[in-house]
Amino acid sequence: MAFSTGGSGNVKAEPNVTPLIDVMLVLLIIFMLVTPLINAGFQAQPPVGVNIKAHPEENEDQVLGIDANGQYYLNKKEIPNASLAEQLKAIYDARTVDKIMYLKADKNLKYSKVLDAVDIAEKAGVRVMGAITDQTPGTKSTVAGDILTTTPVSQP
Repeated sequence: MAFSTGGSGNVKAEPNVTPLIDVMLVLLIIFMLVTPLINAGFQAQPPVGVNIKAHPEENEDQVLGIDANGQYYLNKKEIPNASLAEQLKAIYDARTVDKIMYLKADKNLKYSKVLDAVDIAEKAGVRVMGAITDQTPGTKSTVAGDILTTTPVSQP
């Protein structure tokens, strides 16, 4: 802190902000260097199905399929993409307990398309969503009692 003494004898306090500015500049530089590294290190990988138990689709199960072109299929029936929200809302408004939907998506589909479908489903009343995947080719389930299959199930 610097004091200036004048001829009148009054003491005037002036804060020294130079150390504060130095610290802030160092922190700014650190954040400018670290932030891009944090974002670059994140990689989203879809789940791999190795021990998949056979799950025959029941009549009550709602399955949303998305092909490589982004076309929606509800319970294996092609539907217009614009009507997905309306159809899901009609189905899940009528349900009181089971608000589960299963999602099958082509492996070459952009993840943003999957997120769009998840957002639409959530707004339509879906509370729980499960991702369905095929058995990884060349592997067998090691879960006791499973039907051992190695042929992949076709995507919608």
